[in-house]
Amino acid sequence: MPQRNVVKTFDSDSYYHVYSRGVSGQKIFVNDTDYSAFLNLFKRYLSKKPAFDNIRRPFPHLRSSVELLAYCLMPTHFHLLVYNKKIDGVTQLMRGVTTSYSMYFNKKLKRRGRLFESTYKASPINNDAYLWHISRYIHLNPQDIGQDYSIFPHSSFGFYLGQKQAEWINPARILNIHGDEFNDYAKFAKDYEAMRADFQHLKHQLANS
Repeated sequence: MPQRNVVKTFDSDSYYHVYSRGVSGQKIFVNDTDYSAFLNLFKRYLSKKPAFDNIRRPFPHLRSSVELLAYCLMPTHFHLLVYNKKIDGVTQLMRGVTTSYSMYFNKKLKRRGRLFESTYKASPINNDAYLWHISRYIHLNPQDIGQDYSIFPHSSFGFYLGQKQAEWINPARILNIHGDEFNDYAKFAKDYEAMRADFQHLKHQLANS
């Protein structure tokens, strides 16, 4: 039976929520150096200028094929929001990132074998309302491990507030959905945080009634 949300063929000019976790639920990020190493791979593939290895061989330059719009890196898994410009954009990006990071992590910890469970999963996003919601869902993920998403350092939330900038991530594609009528992403996230807290409280009450 096919796995749910394992997309094998991507459409061009389309949005996807991409996510994966460590095999058997193990940690894929142990410290800040690991988070930085993972993000530097997006810088390698998505910066304006091509990057080269230590003997001047070019890495794949994917800026014209795919965009990273949002991310959240958790100890055992990650979430990405991407815009696929060309059919093979997401495939090339995820192959490069997961393979390179697995090699880095295995070498660092002197381990062998797969780091990520099976194939990464990808869900197509077909309308602006869902796209808007997914960006918020991704940034609120740290709440699942009891952390304040607004100060969690390993997500793109700061880019959405204008506190950080980098050429390898493009939050404007999401923020511009509502144009000038929207100017407070922090409030947008906070509104859902309160709503989710109320829902969790109600679920707890119903489970114990």
